[in-house]
Amino acid sequence: MRFEKWQALGNDYLIVEGAEIDPERVRALCDRHFGVGADGVLALGPADEPGFVARLRIYNPDGSEAELSGNGARQALLYLRERGWTRSLAYSIQTIAGEIRATVTGKHTCRVDMGRAVVRFEGEVEGRRFQHITVGNPQTAIRVDSRDELEGLDLAAIGPPIENAEQFPDRTNVSFWTDVAPNRIRARIFERGVGETTASGTGASGAAVAHVLRGGDSPVTVVLDGGELEVDVDESLHIDLTGWAVPVFRGELS
Repeated sequence: MRFEKWQALGNDYLIVEGAEIDPERVRALCDRHFGVGADGVLALGPADEPGFVARLRIYNPDGSEAELSGNGARQALLYLRERGWTRSLAYSIQTIAGEIRATVTGKHTCRVDMGRAVVRFEGEVEGRRFQHITVGNPQTAIRVDSRDELEGLDLAAIGPPIENAEQFPDRTNVSFWTDVAPNRIRARIFERGVGETTASGTGASGAAVAHVLRGGDSPVTVVLDGGELEVDVDESLHIDLTGWAVPVFRGELS
């Protein structure tokens, strides 16, 4: 099995083409001590409908399959162009979450049409108010009062009880965020099946939607541990996500 490792803001994935993937193999590949090490696996194969460059399946390091990943999709989209699957500057792929469309804006950057976010419900979990938002996958956005409080959160301790809370039968991703400016927020991400990550495209999108719903300006610059993403949220909650992704290395597994 040949693979490439890519990363976007430190959020790293292994990309494979046409390989049979099962949960055990995903866990072995993603293990940072006994495998290659990654935040997940991106499996690419031929599209089964016309109009798509490829079909993408996304796996978390615990072996579960994710509906969507903003950073993962961006890595896959730029990989496809880098490896000659398409030469177009605008193209689409299939995912469980539906069509994802990219517009290439530079050698390692693109804008991704993430579709329309939907606010499912609001409530309280583990003593914190939240908005539960679908951005291709489940996102729970939790606003924190100050940047100092946000930076001091122990996500390894508070993330799992929220991810697995009874309000979220399919588990949830969690973005903790706070306002920095009218068009700028700081966010930290706890991903379902992963834990704390340096970045998340869908997590940044969920936090940006929550910010805009509170009266914040769009586009929103989301400051993550691994860098910045730009999230454009319109009045219908349609999202365009802009950011970068680069290859790290390629290899072959025995």
